[in-house]
Order: sequence, then C-alpha cells, then structure tokens
Amino acid sequence: MEIRYCPLFSGSSGNALYIGCEDTHLLVDAGVSGTRVAQALQRIGVAPDSLDGVLVTHEHSDHIRGVGVLARKYDLPVYATAGTWAAMADKIGPIAAKNVCTIEPERNFYLGALEILPFSTPHDAADPVGFAFERDGARLAVATDIGCVRDSWAKYVLGADAVVLESNYDPGMLDAGPYPFELKKRIRSRRGHLSNDEAGAFAVRLIEQGARQIVLGHLSKENNFPELARQCSECALRSAGIEPDTDAQLVVARRDETTGMFSVCSELR
Repeated sequence: MEIRYCPLFSGSSGNALYIGCEDTHLLVDAGVSGTRVAQALQRIGVAPDSLDGVLVTHEHSDHIRGVGVLARKYDLPVYATAGTWAAMADKIGPIAAKNVCTIEPERNFYLGALEILPFSTPHDAADPVGFAFERDGARLAVATDIGCVRDSWAKYVLGADAVVLESNYDPGMLDAGPYPFELKKRIRSRRGHLSNDEAGAFAVRLIEQGARQIVLGHLSKENNFPELARQCSECALRSAGIEPDTDAQLVVARRDETTGMFSVCSELR
C-alpha cells in the first residue's frame, strides 16, 4: 500500500500539493487560480471532481487563491482550523455549509484510506498547521511556511518516510534584495520561513530518523534559486555522511509546474 503525492505548484507565488491513493484524492492548499489547479490535476491523471477535499494550511493568499472556486465548482469539502476559517472566510467567498469542515491541531481524522494529523506550526498566520499522512505504516509529512524548527512540531514529522519541507530563502540574497526591512525581518523571524541552511540541517535529522524522500518546497522567487537550495541541503547531508540520492532521494519542487508523482510506502524503511 502506498501514498502518492505530487507538488503541483510550490513557491512564494502559489502552492498546491496533490496527495492520494487508490480511493482517496486530496489537495493541500490551492494558492493559484482554480483553473490552473484543475489543469495541473488533469495532467497527472486526477479528475478535479474526484477530489475528496481540500486541506488548508493557513490563510495567506499563496495558499488559498483557488480554494473557493474549486470548492464551489466541484462541491468539495474544505478542511481548515477554526482560526484559519475566521481569517480566510471573506477571502475565498461563500462555501456551502456542508463543505465547511473544521479541524483541530494535534487531533487526527480520516479521509478515506488516509489518516491525517494536523499539527501547529510557527508562522505569522491565524492558526497555521502542517499535515502528517499515514496509511498502513507509510508516512508522509508536509512542513512548509515554518519560521523555525521546534520540537513541538518536529515530533510529528521526524520518523516520516517522506517529507515536503520548506527551503524558502538564502540569507545573503534576502539581505541584498529589494524587500523592505520590515518584510526581511518578518521572513527571518521565528514565525517566518525556513532558510536553505535551516532546511538542510533539518533534512539531516529527518534522514537519520528514517526519511527516504525529501522534497524541498516553497522557494522564494526573489530570494532563492532551486540549484542553491539543493546545494545547501546536499552540503549538509554530505557533512553528516549522507549521500544525496543514494541514501535518500532529494528533490526541489518546481514553482510553476508539476514536479512529478512520488510514492511512499512502508517498504521504504
């Protein structure tokens, strides 16, 4: 038994991630237009109207831009924390009452064959969460939009077979870039985003505790390059005696197109 996943879009300009198995199809975030998300799903062989729901990490526009359109067009349930619902309700438009589904951090629930655990994350949003998915011993975690590594959330990610992990910015590029000081301060804060170096250091911990796939995602368009994010993680792994793509697969998710379909199963351990 496996969990399949595909980053449809991943970056500061929009995020959407497909996760599914034979009889369950989910979307984590829809931060580009509903049309673009639907087209991306069709390209990977998933009919948009076959989705069992949309899981929302938080209310920032690069995660919810297409949520309302998809929910209305395909009659999809939307799952978000109470704080996220309060913060995004006026941004996504009306949602049918039956499709407004409130979830609680650190409280698991099931959608089809997948067990899902939302966990609180340190980010400057109303009530943000990451997600851990499990099926027959296979575990996938999604940890993006995270200001710092803390045991409070890391414990839900460590031990996963595969992790979609934020590697948002290069500190040097951020310092030299055009962002105003307050925005730079926010990105660097403990409720902002993970840098390439922080992602690399955490990737080492993940692999040491069993991860065999790391997908680096949510790269900043202005403050990062895919090659740089990968090089930083590769350097951290090799310094720890881990050989990228031999001991564990290392991939950088693409910003504006699908990255490819991946699968995780308990046999990866």
